Amino acid sequence: MDRVIAKKKWSAKRILTIAGIAAIALLIAGSIYFTSGKSRLNVDTERITISEVKKAPFQVSIPVNGIVLPLTTIYLDAQEAGRMQEKYVEDGTVLKEGQPILKLANPDLELSLANQETQVFNVLTQMQIARNNAQQNTVNRLNQMAEVDNALKEAERVYKLNKKLLDQKAIGAQEFQQSENTYNYQVRRKKLTEEIMKQDSLTNKIQLEQNEQSYVNMRKALELMKKKVGDLVLKAPIAGQLTSFDAEIGQNITAGTRLGQLDVLSGFKVRADIDEHYISNVYTGLTGTFSFAGKSYKLKIRKVYTQVTNGRFQVDLEFVGETPQGIRRGQTLQILLALSDETQAVLLAKGGFYQQTGGNWVFKVSDNGNTAYRVNIQLGRQNPEYFEVMDGLKPGDKVVTSSYENYESMQELILKKP
Repeated sequence: MDRVIAKKKWSAKRILTIAGIAAIALLIAGSIYFTSGKSRLNVDTERITISEVKKAPFQVSIPVNGIVLPLTTIYLDAQEAGRMQEKYVEDGTVLKEGQPILKLANPDLELSLANQETQVFNVLTQMQIARNNAQQNTVNRLNQMAEVDNALKEAERVYKLNKKLLDQKAIGAQEFQQSENTYNYQVRRKKLTEEIMKQDSLTNKIQLEQNEQSYVNMRKALELMKKKVGDLVLKAPIAGQLTSFDAEIGQNITAGTRLGQLDVLSGFKVRADIDEHYISNVYTGLTGTFSFAGKSYKLKIRKVYTQVTNGRFQVDLEFVGETPQGIRRGQTLQILLALSDETQAVLLAKGGFYQQTGGNWVFKVSDNGNTAYRVNIQLGRQNPEYFEVMDGLKPGDKVVTSSYENYESMQELILKKP
């Protein structure tokens, strides 16, 4: 008797057919996915940095290194040449104003001083002799004038008497004429004597003035020579600490040699080197901040040195308000120098992405946080922590800010959370 055999619904052939169709479908889907124009890469979120764009106060600033220096430094240069004879203090000594530092020996200069003193003495002696001669000449002229006056009076008396006698016919005309001539002669003689005395007086005055001026000039030259000899002893011009002093006994010093410097201990300033790229943005009045012993302090630029050396220029900054306690000359301070006023701006944290993109694009994280895709952006100013976003992002957006070195050619990142 025949039996009815039940037909199987899932035969081996049917299963293989369905599996083949599914494989083809997956192959087609994968081909479409990978040839759609977007290259994707799986990225572990623990290996990247994601930063949120925010709107906050922003200030353009740059980090610079500054060296603490005394507020005032006086350089000590040799005014005269000489050999180091004595050294009264050592490097680092705190000096009082006028305190001797060293003494130089210069025999030629000291001999010149002795010669100058002799010349001044000679001029003074000659001036005294000339004054005495002038006085004696004046006395002689006065005596002569007295004689002339007396002779004139006698001649006048005889002349007047003879004139009366002539009128009375008591004497002859010849005798009268002789007395008249004598009188006229004495009048002319007095005038001549007065003129001679006037000229002598003027000559003596001029000669005395010339001698006096010569003496004054010689005295000035002597004082100058004394100062030059005095400069052989180097003294502290003001109170302060002696630094960079390394002269030794017996050393020959030429005029103008830098022997050391004197640091005034009344305060400090900071000198900073800045890249020449910022020279047009740096001017007096700009402020900076630094931290010292866990506390923040403020500085202000008081002088800009516009000379550029090795691509850098210098500025001097002064402390605003309190000066840090315990700060010392030569210390290095890390200063954040502000180049603009504080304003509100859209900010993106700095990161390694900038090296690959130049700030032209970033990977922006999607709203669901599963992917990050390329978006074009525009960045503006910057400071050590943030870029100013001009276009392409808004506050609240999240951006991959770590390095893009391994996936700068990708179009989309698949973010995998651990």
